Amino acid sequence: MAHEDVTTVDTEPEGDVLPAELDVTGLVGPYQFPNIKRRRTAGTLHLIVAALCAGGWLLSDNRGLAMVAVLLGVIGLYHHVTAWDVKLDETDALVIATRTVGFPVGHASAGMAWRGWRSRPEWRILLYSADEPPSKRGLVQVDAFSGRVNGTMTQDNPEDWSQFS
Repeated sequence: MAHEDVTTVDTEPEGDVLPAELDVTGLVGPYQFPNIKRRRTAGTLHLIVAALCAGGWLLSDNRGLAMVAVLLGVIGLYHHVTAWDVKLDETDALVIATRTVGFPVGHASAGMAWRGWRSRPEWRILLYSADEPPSKRGLVQVDAFSGRVNGTMTQDNPEDWSQFS
């Protein structure tokens, strides 16, 4: 009986691969940043479990349940206190930032950050002037809840782009 030489082909790509739900190549429409008011769901669940633990403590006099009830209650309340409703998306924040810097904007990038112990959401917008290569750049911090500008910084662009022209 003849032995056939069977070779297997590895169909796995080399390196890391993103899961399908994170692959942006199949994305249709604008990306929606998740609203952090979803923290209220987790906070409510923490408070429910805290109440159950407190009830268990009252029935059994188990101090461990009392401590867990207090801890989960504090965590649940913190989730509710920090569950801001993000009213401005990155496009609105880019418009505010463009009006703030005082120069025509070309390339720009927006990133969400959180400010203070209550984790108030804030868009941080990096902007470059529209000329080629960009002669100015700026950073604008826009409150994602109220639309207020929290800070701004503009300067001449110190980067040397001459090697790319």
